[in-house]
Amino acid sequence: MNSQLQALVALQDLDLMIREAKDPEHATQEEELGFPLSGVEKLERTRERLAKQIDERLLQIYERMSRRFARVVVPVEGRVCLGCFMGLPTSPKRNADSRTVEHCENCGRILYRI
Repeated sequence: MNSQLQALVALQDLDLMIREAKDPEHATQEEELGFPLSGVEKLERTRERLAKQIDERLLQIYERMSRRFARVVVPVEGRVCLGCFMGLPTSPKRNADSRTVEHCENCGRILYRI
């Protein structure tokens, strides 16, 4: 996985943590279980630093799609997008250019292979 995809996956994880920390219902449940949710500001600062490392065009795509999907960057298992669970067409030659990213032809999510 190229460094841009790794950064996008980390950014997505931070976004999910921030979203959960800001959700009052989720925060109450976590605190009742003994997990204090503090440091949202620290998570947001970390997110800002990480976002600066991502290609601007790719970040814009991620931001736009994150309004539609909770998980924008999803793995491919076999030939199935794990975002929409639709089969992907077979490609005889994978793109070796590490600067490009693959998108699901069905849902448009950014894909990475595991």
